[in-house]
Amino acid sequence: MENILIRTVNLTKTYTVGEVDVHALKSVNINVHKGEFVAIMGASGSGKSTLMNLLGCLDMPTSGDYILDGINTSKLPQNEYAHIRNQKIGFVFQGFNLLPRTTALENVELPLMYDRLEKIKDHQKQASEALKRVGLGDRMDHIPSQLSGGQQQRVALARALVNEPSLILADEPTGNLDSVTSVEVFNLFQKLNDEGITIVMVTHERDFAAFAKRIIEMRDGRVIKDTIIKDRLNAEEELIRVKAAAEISE
Repeated sequence: MENILIRTVNLTKTYTVGEVDVHALKSVNINVHKGEFVAIMGASGSGKSTLMNLLGCLDMPTSGDYILDGINTSKLPQNEYAHIRNQKIGFVFQGFNLLPRTTALENVELPLMYDRLEKIKDHQKQASEALKRVGLGDRMDHIPSQLSGGQQQRVALARALVNEPSLILADEPTGNLDSVTSVEVFNLFQKLNDEGITIVMVTHERDFAAFAKRIIEMRDGRVIKDTIIKDRLNAEEELIRVKAAAEISE
């Protein structure tokens, strides 16, 4: 059990819309071990985004339990959610969510401002190291408009890493990127995962899910399939292939 980072027990979420109850998540039971790379798939309305919100402590379940790194978040007061979120989880979103007039370094430093325990003393050094880790050591002083889409997503990933979280949650992380840049991002995800970082990603693209180690498929608020990928795509090899294909098409 000590190797399990995420455990949900009958996790349920119901929204009330007018006089109608919408059962977005229905008794979901999943385990994610430390060091896994999991893709969550499903059509619109399947419950995958609701599950991601609960795993990210962005919302509270109606019933059931969510244990993150040994802490039962479902038993915490609501004001403790933000602390768990900041200390344990890094987020990567489709839209990057960077401050437009703020440098890459300053964007990455932002989560450290909410470090109540002062776990990290030198914020600028920590942010700088995170940017170097994602290959942007020479872009620290650039604002988002001076960066490509792929570089902006790398800044967002550095921001997710800066607090040294237990878990990275990625929501359609390449939805705004072209195919070559998307594979570059997945190459980075795979390298970080090889270093032991746990990643859970929502995607509707089965081709992109193939870069993960495991796929959880959802429908109507339930998990319908949980599959280990035996021959997952190697992003480094795939990057060579897509770059060559792009050159031929030009």
